[in-house]
Amino acid sequence: MQSTALILREPGRAPVLETVTVADPGPGEVLVRLAASGVCGSEGHAVHGRSAVARYPSVLGHEGAGVVVEVGAGVTTLAPGDHVVLALYVPCRACRQCVRGDFHHCVGESRRLNTMGVRSDGMTRFRSGEDQLFPLMGLGTLSEYTNVRAEQAVRVPADIALHALCLVGCGVTTGFGAVVNTAGVSVGDTALVVGCGGVGLNAVQGARLAGATTIIAADTQASKLTLAQQMGATHVIDVTSTSLEEGVRAVIPDGVDYAFEVVGNGDLVAQCLGLTRVGGMCVMVGAPPPGAIIPARREALMMERRLVGCRGGSNIPQRDIPRLAELYSSGRLLLDPLIGKRLPLSGFAEAFEALDHAEVARSVITFDS
Repeated sequence: MQSTALILREPGRAPVLETVTVADPGPGEVLVRLAASGVCGSEGHAVHGRSAVARYPSVLGHEGAGVVVEVGAGVTTLAPGDHVVLALYVPCRACRQCVRGDFHHCVGESRRLNTMGVRSDGMTRFRSGEDQLFPLMGLGTLSEYTNVRAEQAVRVPADIALHALCLVGCGVTTGFGAVVNTAGVSVGDTALVVGCGGVGLNAVQGARLAGATTIIAADTQASKLTLAQQMGATHVIDVTSTSLEEGVRAVIPDGVDYAFEVVGNGDLVAQCLGLTRVGGMCVMVGAPPPGAIIPARREALMMERRLVGCRGGSNIPQRDIPRLAELYSSGRLLLDPLIGKRLPLSGFAEAFEALDHAEVARSVITFDS
């Protein structure tokens, strides 16, 4: 299948549109025509050489939704015409973590290879002439078509808008999941979310839906704080005029139950840990650069505070994507306000400029039907 796709030949260069070849679906695979794809911070990391998973040349995009066009041999769970959201991973179901039921902690070789954009035989599903192209996170959703493992395509109701549901593939599952799955926020808890981009705003509404009674959102941009209030924040801190420490202590003097750092700054992670109560938890949702040091103070950890990482919101795609689609359909999960720009694939440069300047929560690329 021929497809127009956004290709990043090497980090530091501008991505370009190219006509590429997408492999026909093999056993256990499906061919999907994309309807929409979010432009996430991970694309920015790949462009600037800060990605731990991107291989080059890369087919960018990993936050997509579309319609199944063709299924490979042995696929019985999907059929042409099904609407699907594409998931970040598929658990191997064979490693020690999977066997004990911790699918989100999977470390199997099949997951590793797929994340790097290759099949089990080391080949990729995209080509440009004789060159192999590596789809980001095994997805490559900034392409008219993509070929993925069938388990990565999660069926959703056909009456739900795919331009909104594409965000569930990464930003929503990560932010919402960090709160609900990783941290386990419950009714009556207090939460701090630092960084109100596409992921952080979903952490805010995850806290709202979990029943948190005090939700503090912090950012440098007034427009994003306004969005945070729409998502459910009860208090906001503009850190350009009020220090994070001062703003949090003014609301909850002894610290929040849960803090979520969604920026990716090691020093900020350590500060967030210190802003939790005795016995509280800080979740590092943002992705500091590889090798970054988190300078947590001894005193913070001695008081039984916990600092934990977050791997895609601890999501299990077949469980979490359908429930998020239902929450959106019922009006409880807000997705449309997150879309600051809606552009065709040819407008990708505007989307990446907005990403670099943190102008909007999300830009969404939509494809002609």
